Amino acid sequence: MRFVEHVMGMPASIEVPDQATAGAVLDLLRDADRRFSPFRDDSEVSTGRYSRELADVLDLCGHYERETGGAFRVRLPGRRLDPCGVIKGWAVQRAADMLRAAGVTEYCLNVGGDIAAAGRLWSIGIRHPDEEHRLCAVLEIDGGAVATSGTYERGHHIIDGRTGRPATDLVSLTVVAADLTTADAVSTAAFALGTDGIAWAAAQPGCLVFAVDRDREVHRSADLDRMLR
Repeated sequence: MRFVEHVMGMPASIEVPDQATAGAVLDLLRDADRRFSPFRDDSEVSTGRYSRELADVLDLCGHYERETGGAFRVRLPGRRLDPCGVIKGWAVQRAADMLRAAGVTEYCLNVGGDIAAAGRLWSIGIRHPDEEHRLCAVLEIDGGAVATSGTYERGHHIIDGRTGRPATDLVSLTVVAADLTTADAVSTAAFALGTDGIAWAAAQPGCLVFAVDRDREVHRSADLDRMLR
């Protein structure tokens, strides 16, 4: 069964066996939004009352800040703490882990275009950077995660922490990985790095990359060819 709802500020499409399972996934995502959103005054992020889970997320953010030389950064001068570049993938991966622990073997969780899937071959489109109703590629995965950072919906919203200015070298960067925590964090961090981020992301353990730069040139990992339909 497929369920669609607005959660974490974006559309979520959840394909799971039944309504009760979908409800459990949505409850987990709503809880993550309530606790970790920088746009809520009562969240842990805004109040500074950090749980063990948020501390773990911030440790992960620190790892990617160091790995990118500060291009990926969740604390920018003059702005509040914003771990959104990691929280979404982390929360959806927790939902996927919950499903597996409950014995659910086939599912597809798509939150704002970041996807965790398992159980069969899934076809996942990568949107054309300029034309809303066209795809520039279709990936076929039989398990794992796909995350895309781009300028489709929110323009140049990813900031290069080294300069404090929007990252504009790329228009789209997709990462395929075994888990969505990694795929989401790597795609955001790589986008912040600009064109250097393509090779950086491809060098991350277990990650494959499909990127479109601002000149509309496509760059992709050679091993990704086996997944392209």
